[in-house]
Amino acid sequence: MKLLLLTPVFILGFLLNGCPGHTHDDEPAGPGGWLKGDSQQKFDTVARQLGGFSAAMRDVGYRYIELYWAGTDGNWDYASYQAAKIGSAIEDGIERRHGRAESAARFLNNDLPVMKEAIDAQDRDIFMTAFSSFTQACNTCHYAEDVPFITIEKPVERISPVR
Repeated sequence: MKLLLLTPVFILGFLLNGCPGHTHDDEPAGPGGWLKGDSQQKFDTVARQLGGFSAAMRDVGYRYIELYWAGTDGNWDYASYQAAKIGSAIEDGIERRHGRAESAARFLNNDLPVMKEAIDAQDRDIFMTAFSSFTQACNTCHYAEDVPFITIEKPVERISPVR
């Protein structure tokens, strides 16, 4: 019976004070309190920090280089992994910048599957031919998105110790 009497008091206290450990909406958050403002302002700050499609392209650029060296080395599992990560990064970019969706969808639906087929063939010559087409598809997409000054070429240096 006591429990039933205490429950309304607990609920009222919870509604007035919030849950234990809960911070107020406008309290700074993050290490050192760098996120300031209300919840919406904090979300906007985090979204700006994540970047749009350019952030996705940084990830794609790294994965593209790793894909090339994986195929060159005949490390087909790693190549497959990098191709999948390229797809995921582009999908994340579409989520953040819908305006890039049409060009990105062409790449995801046409060019990436061809690259995956070449990887599955586990043949270096087939891979290199597909990689050349893959690179051209990157440049075609950049041209379609009005950034033709971003020209992709076959990597010449490794940036990772993975072999």
